Formats: sequence, structure tokens, C-alpha cells
Amino acid sequence: MNSDELKDTVKVVRNWLVEARDNVLRKIDSRLKVDTKSGRSDLVTNIDRANEQFFVSKIRQFDPEAKILGEEGFGDQVDNIDGRIWIVDPIDGTMNFVKQRNHFAMMISLYIDGQGVLGFIMDVINNELLYGGPEYGVYLNSTKIDEVKNTNLSDGLIGLSGPLVINDNFHMQDIAQTSLGMRIYGSAGIDMISVFKGELIGYISYLKPWDFGAGKIFAETLGLKMTTIDGQQLGVLSSKPVLLATENAHRDILTIVKK
Repeated sequence: MNSDELKDTVKVVRNWLVEARDNVLRKIDSRLKVDTKSGRSDLVTNIDRANEQFFVSKIRQFDPEAKILGEEGFGDQVDNIDGRIWIVDPIDGTMNFVKQRNHFAMMISLYIDGQGVLGFIMDVINNELLYGGPEYGVYLNSTKIDEVKNTNLSDGLIGLSGPLVINDNFHMQDIAQTSLGMRIYGSAGIDMISVFKGELIGYISYLKPWDFGAGKIFAETLGLKMTTIDGQQLGVLSSKPVLLATENAHRDILTIVKK
């Protein structure tokens, strides 16, 4: 993509997200239709589905040859990373959305032949949009983020998955105790915005492509590390426990994970 194509794509996707946010806020106090997927804590609502259908429709019009991987299944069956792939999470943190009407995000990312091109994470309630990529830069609303301080695990707060901590998977309790404190937000998008703003030094959770697609692009652009929990390369279509952290915190965490 040349610079003009990047600018045009950023402008178009930002407009989609503004419109989608308005749609969600208009319906947020309405009675939701809530269904379960894999279990009682894995929810989907009529607004998740409507939002994904909205994004899929917009992407089909804007980039008709591309494949679309969406959490709720309104896109394509994507089994390889060839070509242009849009990855969509229409409501990230659905439990928060249902129970709190807060702390949830919308996420979109674009990959071409497995390489991250552009990512977008919108904190819906706070109206914060993190967007960009390696050839564009990363911005929070209109402010460019040039770097994230390379903080050690022991000097920062870390975002963790509640179930991983409760079950002490991968020595997660030691990781929490080594940090200055853990935070559990219940939304990958909200956690990752906090990492890229420098509020958290890392985030660990079991994630699927729509959960980490945008964050992976930002991490690679800003010099942070996003890998599997044991430090291996994270494939675009992977569904694994994921570790996002500053380089120093990433090193510290792997030492604990592998002990």
C-alpha cells in the first residue's frame, strides 16, 4: 500500500467506527438479546451480530476481493494468510457490555499476506481510538505514539486473564506478585489500549485472531513484543495464550513461565 492508499483506508475505517459507535450508543440502553456460545461466560448479543454485519458490509463495498474473518461468523471461512484479510471483533468484552455497559471495544485489522498493515481499537464509552500501522505510525485519536517506555515487570502494572490467574496457569500468580499489581479489565481491546498508552507493562490472556489482530500490529510498530505465552511466534490465525509486553517485561515474564 502506498501512502495515499493508507491515508484513504485510515479515513474510511475511522468513519466506519464512528458510525458503528453511534449505532451502539443509541441501542446501549435497549433490551438486549443475549445468547451463549461456548459457555455461560461466553456471550453474544444482537448488537454484536448487527455490528459485525455492518462492518462486513462496509468492507465488502470498500475491498471486495478481500477475505473477512469475523468473530460472529458473518465473514468468510479463512484458513490461510494469503492475500488481503480483514479481521473484525464487533464487540470485544461482551460480558462487560451486557453487565456494565462499559469497558468494551471494537477492533478491526488489515493483513496482507500475513503482514500487519493497519489496526484499529476503539474504546467505545471513552471515545478513544487507537489506530495505525508500521508505514503509517500509531495514533491515539490525533496524538502520535512514538514509543512506549521499556519498563520491567517489577516496575509496572500488568493486565491478566482472571481464569489464568485463578488456575495459576503458566505460573500466573508469580507473574502477578512480581509486578506492582495486576488488573483484570475483561476486554483484550481495553487492556491493549492501556499497554500502548503506557498504563500497563503487559497483558496476558487466551486470545483468538480477532482479539489480538490489531494489537499485534501496534506491538510490532512500537517495539513491544507479542508472542505466545512461551515466547514463540504468534501466527495471525492462532488461538493461543498470548503475551504482550514491553521487551524488558516480556523477558521477565518468560523467565517465570519457563521455570
